[in-house]
Amino acid sequence: MNHRKLNRWLLPEGIEEALPEDAAWLETHRRKLVDLYRSWGYELVMPPFIEYLESLLAGASDDLDLQTFKLTDQLSGRLMGVRADMTPQIARIDAHRINRDGPVRLCYLGTVLTTRPAGFGGTRSPLQVGVELYGHEGIASDREVLSLMLETMACCGVEGVNVDLGHTGIFREVSRAAALDDARSAELFDMLQRKSVPEIETFVAGLSLAPPVAAGVLALPLLNGGVETLAEAREVLAFAPLALRCLDTIEALAADIGARHPSVAIHFDLAELSGYHYETGVVFSAYTRGEGQAIARGGRYHGIGRDFGRERPAVGFSADLKMLRRVSSAAFDYRMRCVLAPADCNDPALRETISRMRGQGDCVVYALEGGSEPEGCSHQLIERDGQWVVEEIR
Repeated sequence: MNHRKLNRWLLPEGIEEALPEDAAWLETHRRKLVDLYRSWGYELVMPPFIEYLESLLAGASDDLDLQTFKLTDQLSGRLMGVRADMTPQIARIDAHRINRDGPVRLCYLGTVLTTRPAGFGGTRSPLQVGVELYGHEGIASDREVLSLMLETMACCGVEGVNVDLGHTGIFREVSRAAALDDARSAELFDMLQRKSVPEIETFVAGLSLAPPVAAGVLALPLLNGGVETLAEAREVLAFAPLALRCLDTIEALAADIGARHPSVAIHFDLAELSGYHYETGVVFSAYTRGEGQAIARGGRYHGIGRDFGRERPAVGFSADLKMLRRVSSAAFDYRMRCVLAPADCNDPALRETISRMRGQGDCVVYALEGGSEPEGCSHQLIERDGQWVVEEIR
């Protein structure tokens, strides 16, 4: 037999489908999250799955370019991309479609497609969910978005959440104090992402830095932990006043979040630079037990709107709803009560009863003539004394 025919049911690596139980969880929580965001004032938008590449990659890093599937539009001949991240699309919508002067709160939920999975054995088709708040710069909007990220975790039944807080301004100020050009800054960035202390030591040894600056660069990969990390950071980064202001920001944010979400453990990681290429301020990530990578990420960014001709302060977060399903510990019973009705017949009373029950949220399934009874029905409709009543199937 043809080998290809045997494997026609296989899906590409990193591409999956949701079977009934997972699909029910995803749809149930999609609705819950949209309602949650709406209750906070966030309006739902639905950007297209594909659009012109220059728009899709506006303000983005080379990483996003590499993660984006590309194809040629047969109508215009222009290059198009399948979205690998919805954040640039939401920025475009704020800048050119909504175009309000005051704060704008938007939320979104949809599938994205990436050329490679984010981690080993991961998906290439995340169900990305997130919010963006445009038009306000300050700790109030940082706090709101971070709080909403934690509410998202709670809504999805994710327990034992830890938050890592950082600030991209710290790395920028240290790089500036060290007089690093773009190429050297990129080298240091790469080493920090890997927390490779030996490489950083060699890198610093090759520079002519003042002793306080050299000590600050060497300390960056080690500045992570509890609130005591901030006191240490203030000592070794005293040469960079703007970096100290960044420390004040994340300390105040941590105090606010700790008071509002006392069960959430907060850590500081001053080498946390996820999204560094377009984020410009506070960055935060959520983690949970048994999962090695972040389950949600967010931060402040101001640069994307510039490519659309309307730069605005912005802060947001995003997560993969499929991952939240995997790490959720809350019980979920996707099977509702299913009632078996007799084969469809010209009985107005039966049809009226079924219509009323379905309107009240019951699942009612007609028996099919000549077919076997459907699985999963726990009750049935029985006619007694001229009335249709529900009885348990025994």
